[in-house]
Amino acid sequence: MAENKPNQLNIELDEEVAQGVYSNLAVITHSNSEFVLDFIRIMPGTPKAKVKSRIILTPEHAKRLLAALADNVKKFESVHGPIKNLGGQSAPGFPMNFGGPTAQA
Repeated sequence: MAENKPNQLNIELDEEVAQGVYSNLAVITHSNSEFVLDFIRIMPGTPKAKVKSRIILTPEHAKRLLAALADNVKKFESVHGPIKNLGGQSAPGFPMNFGGPTAQA
């Protein structure tokens, strides 16, 4: 039987969580004590979207997440090249037609 080393954390991932949740929009809000990340899936031609997952973080954890995400994006781009920033958008204002042709009946 394997022994746990001091300061080692065993993390379990059940099958349902391992499947993940697809999101193509994140909305981030905050108060003085927490950051709330809502992950949303928007479908073309649908005027309504639903929050699929919500993560609530302390400000300290939010800052650690920001640093970890920046580090991972840097590593990804060093292997795969720069990630395109479509339209230079950094805030909401995404195209509701997902950049494809508008459907006609």
